[in-house]
Amino acid sequence: MQDNSVILTTLNEAWAAPNSVFDLFLESFRIGERTRHLLNHLVVVALDRKAFSRCLAAHSHCFALVTEGVDFSSEAYFMTPDYLKMMWRRIDFLRSVLEMGYNFVFTDADIMWFRDPFPHFHPDADFQIACDHFSGISDDIENKPNGGFNFVRSNNRSIEFYKFWYSSHETYPGLHDQDVLNRIKNNSFITEVGLKLRFLDTNYFGGFCEPSEDLNRVCTMHANCCFGLQSKLHDLRILLEDWKKFLSSPPNSIASGWRVPQNCSLDSLQMDLQLPEPTTTDNFLNGEISKN
Repeated sequence: MQDNSVILTTLNEAWAAPNSVFDLFLESFRIGERTRHLLNHLVVVALDRKAFSRCLAAHSHCFALVTEGVDFSSEAYFMTPDYLKMMWRRIDFLRSVLEMGYNFVFTDADIMWFRDPFPHFHPDADFQIACDHFSGISDDIENKPNGGFNFVRSNNRSIEFYKFWYSSHETYPGLHDQDVLNRIKNNSFITEVGLKLRFLDTNYFGGFCEPSEDLNRVCTMHANCCFGLQSKLHDLRILLEDWKKFLSSPPNSIASGWRVPQNCSLDSLQMDLQLPEPTTTDNFLNGEISKN
C-alpha cells in the first residue's frame, strides 16, 4: 500500500486444513464490499511447515515463521502452554515488523472481512485495537481489548510499546497477550513514551462477544468468545451465509441480522476479573506487496 501498510495474519496446520478457518477467511475478502483488492496486501505468516505449504497453494504472499523445537501445528486450545507460546511469539514477531518500518493491520484468521476497515481507523492513533466489549468511547481505558485485530503505525512509540508488552509476559506469567494488555494499559510507561491508544467501535469491528448489529456498517466480525475449532467453523459458516443473504437482499430492505453465535456460546469463556499480583525478517515484506 502507498502508506507502507500491510495486513498480517498467522496460521497453523489446524486452521490451514482444507475447508477450515483459512478458506473461510479468504472467502470473506472475496465476497466483501471492496475487500478483494486487499488480498494483494495480505501476508500470511505460517507457524509450521504444513501451514506454509497450504498457504502457498491458496495465496500469493506467504512467510514461514517456524520456531525450532516448538510444534504449533495442532489446534492450540485457549490458555494451554502451546497457546501461550503461540501468542507471545506473535507479539515478538509484530514488533520486528514495526522495526522494519511497516504499519500493519494484524487480524486473526477467524475474523471475517466484509468491508474495507481503513476508512474507520483513527487518523491520529499509534495503536488501535478491537474490543470484546466497547464502552462507546474510543479512548476509554476501561474498554476490553481483543488482541485478534489491531492497526499499528510504525514509529518509536509503537516499537517501544511492543517491547514493553512482550517483556511484561515475564511480569505476569501464565497470562496471554490480551490479558497482559489489560493489565498494562494503565501503566505509566504508555504515557511516558507518548503512545496514542484508541479502541475500535464494535459497531464496525464486531464479534461474537459483542456483534455488529448493523450489517450496513459492519467491517469485520470475529469468532471470539468461542471455544474449540469445530464451534468456530460451524458459526463462521453461518456468518458467511448471513452476509451473502444480506448482499442479495433488495436495496433499502431491512436486514434480518446475524443468526450467530450458536455453538459459540458467550459463556464458553469467562473473563477473569481478579487481577493477579505481579511476580518479583526484512526480505519477506520487501517488494512482495502490491503498491496499489
